[in-house]
Amino acid sequence: MRETMVDVLIEEAQAGTNLVVLVSDSTSTSKIKPFQEQFPEKLVNLGIAEQNMVGAAAGMALGGMIPITANAAPFLLGRSNEQVKNDICYSETNVKLVGLNPGFAYGALGPTHHSIDDISIMRGFGSISIFAPQDPQETTHLFQYMLHNEGPMYVRLDSISAESLAATREGFFPGKLTLHRQGEQLVIMALGTSIHPCLAAAETLQDAGIHTSVVGVSSIRPMDYDQLEQILRAHKTVLTVEEHSVHGGLGSLVAEVIAEKQLGTRLKRSGIDEGSFAPADPADAIRKRYRLDAEGIVGTVKELAGGEKR
Repeated sequence: MRETMVDVLIEEAQAGTNLVVLVSDSTSTSKIKPFQEQFPEKLVNLGIAEQNMVGAAAGMALGGMIPITANAAPFLLGRSNEQVKNDICYSETNVKLVGLNPGFAYGALGPTHHSIDDISIMRGFGSISIFAPQDPQETTHLFQYMLHNEGPMYVRLDSISAESLAATREGFFPGKLTLHRQGEQLVIMALGTSIHPCLAAAETLQDAGIHTSVVGVSSIRPMDYDQLEQILRAHKTVLTVEEHSVHGGLGSLVAEVIAEKQLGTRLKRSGIDEGSFAPADPADAIRKRYRLDAEGIVGTVKELAGGEKR
């Protein structure tokens, strides 16, 4: 998905889009080398100085350029939190912030390198759109949208290799939820690339006679709350899945809607336990521990389906 981002940036630069990419000693992390080779004047490496990077991006935006910052999500939002809040969000500068390797992509490097709070942080700031593409295809559509629309935006861009899904072919539509499968009673809602184990789980569940809806969420803000409410009203139970703390992310957003609309929908949130850090383990081991892999999702849904029968 990072390579997809770079492909779009190259195409847009070739077409004359006035963009500039800023990295914080993260040329390897961002896979930006092919872009740098073609457009060395459009790549600025500020070193390990994320606060300076965000401030410089805001200044470039005020000068008429379209800055894209590309570095690891935990350092983008941890080290430059004040600059993101004031220089980007409050000032509404046309900066596109890309948080790479979010969740626990860095696995065994531990909580210092994990980013399980980026969505909650960005939801706490005003005036910024928040996105998490589901696959390479949607990544292409998303970056094309961002480069041709004004305003600050944050993208949670995963590092996994994922196949493109049929439901994302038509394009990226801010706020819209992606219905991948239509089922009965229970719906699984997944943030970004967490959709992939959910779809694998849905296949296994179908063989077991449990037919679930599967909905992908790639736009946290804006959000089509009418569509979300309709989906929740159509199902008795919802399971949210995200490589993020259950606090402040997709699960919290869904819980807020259920409470405010008094829907009565039963909710189960799968993610990192509230108030805790993910352990320093390989990413696959962390997914298994918190039942975020296909096997764990199958088990959770079967437990929920059994509860419905009772």
